[in-house]
Amino acid sequence: MAERGYSATKDQLLARLSRIEGQVRGVKGMVDEDRYCIDVLTQISAIQAALDKVALGLLDGHARHCLVGGHGGPSDPAAQADELMAAVGRLMSR
Repeated sequence: MAERGYSATKDQLLARLSRIEGQVRGVKGMVDEDRYCIDVLTQISAIQAALDKVALGLLDGHARHCLVGGHGGPSDPAAQADELMAAVGRLMSR
């Protein structure tokens, strides 16, 4: 199996995703309990921020390991920049 840029921090990544999963379940419970809308929205915002941190960590790993380290992705620097910017664009397009 190919090593990915996040392989070194995979356990931390999985732990963070598990916490986010728990937060999502918590929001589901809040909706089920008819909790105050602003409280639910606050929790959703926290989940989005946590997912953004995960995404930025993955993006950092990709840039350092896959692109700079030459362990995957396109070999042409212009294509690397295009790929990286497309990924950033997807993260910012919400």
